[in-house]
Amino acid sequence: MVDRGTDGESTGPRRGGAEWLKGARIVAVLGIFYRPEGRMGEPEAVSFVLDDGQSVRFTCTSDGTLHVGAGTWPRLPDWCVPAAQWEFAALAGLPQPPEGGWTVLSTDERRDERGEVHGAVIRCEGGRFVIVGGDTVGVRFTRGHRGAAAAT
Repeated sequence: MVDRGTDGESTGPRRGGAEWLKGARIVAVLGIFYRPEGRMGEPEAVSFVLDDGQSVRFTCTSDGTLHVGAGTWPRLPDWCVPAAQWEFAALAGLPQPPEGGWTVLSTDERRDERGEVHGAVIRCEGGRFVIVGGDTVGVRFTRGHRGAAAAT
């Protein structure tokens, strides 16, 4: 499901178009936090852990765009230096996954006029995850298609 470039970094989990996660089951959504800032801060990245053991990571780049690629769950990414000051942690405001996880119905990347990814939507049974890039990664879950968003 995940494509890797020649440097070992992911070129993205995409299979083509906006359907690169369709059918996958999300069993956890975890933020990657720099501990000295505490969990009160926003995560530097967010990992969606899939039932097959793979993960998809959303990370902000220095220009505020959103990089979508293969995660390293349960290992922290190489850029978490020193590793002892980083951790995976649950995100406040997101619901617990249902029994067996959320089944992905569709995905959509939000791009700017230059084609750069700044956000993504993962539609699942029972709701959708909205991921937004910036200085840090923001994630909210909306129940149904028009429900109230859960804050992060």
